Amino acid sequence: MTTLDRRLHAFREDLAERGLEGQVTAQRFTDGTPARIAVPVVGLRPRPDATVGIDTELLFGEDVTVLDRAEGWCWIKARSDNYVGYLPESAVSDKGPGPTHIVTVQRTFLYREPELRKPYNDILSMGSRVAVAGTAEARGNHYVTLEDGTAIFAKHVQPIGALDGEDYVDIAARFVETPYLWGGRSGLGIDCSGLVQLSMLMTGRAAPRDTDMQAAGLGAPIAREELRRGDLVFWKGHVAIMEDAETILHATGHTMTVVRENFEEAVQRIGWLYEQPNGYRRPIM
Repeated sequence: MTTLDRRLHAFREDLAERGLEGQVTAQRFTDGTPARIAVPVVGLRPRPDATVGIDTELLFGEDVTVLDRAEGWCWIKARSDNYVGYLPESAVSDKGPGPTHIVTVQRTFLYREPELRKPYNDILSMGSRVAVAGTAEARGNHYVTLEDGTAIFAKHVQPIGALDGEDYVDIAARFVETPYLWGGRSGLGIDCSGLVQLSMLMTGRAAPRDTDMQAAGLGAPIAREELRRGDLVFWKGHVAIMEDAETILHATGHTMTVVRENFEEAVQRIGWLYEQPNGYRRPIM
């Protein structure tokens, strides 16, 4: 019998997602209810316990399906990559208009009003989704405004669906010196597979969340001799992006940042402590 991955399939003894009916045993099944992330960034945990490390993160405006609510926690499934986990109930909302635009810079400020000299409310990461209600101009600067009157610099967002055709390697390079964060998936902190996934998301392409998922099914396998820009190099539990034939981009615990590094030197350094690369893949461009 195939063991279902708890990261991608929602099932417990008392409750499971409707799509697993007939595959798992549960007291009841649910379709869940739609909701969106209502905070700038929130960690998704394998169980409802704030002391447990995060598996991944979700960004403002991303769609989720809420499967259960209990004791201040929501059990959810992310719409973008099907990741399952728990997050605080305060981090989701089922109200408000659907998002129209996506943040395209590494980080941007959400101002209380369209004026850069005024205080800001939050910092939004690349990949955050917002519902633009209007536009405004102040001191020669252009902003988009949201339903509550808050504002974002207009050049920092694009309409959702207008991202196709960009080079995901260029986007990944913007994250150089961003802090490394286990499970991170934002411009505030990111891990190796999060860098791959978010960079591809910003070109309109889907990618699995974790390294093992990417190594198993993202694009097609290639030989080491074939490596070129945009290809992926995998180690056990780690992934890097080829920027060119000699250079990689990756989020690494070695420096606790996203770095640009010579590929052969990285292979040698990593090999001293861990292992040699165990796979190479070329994403479908």
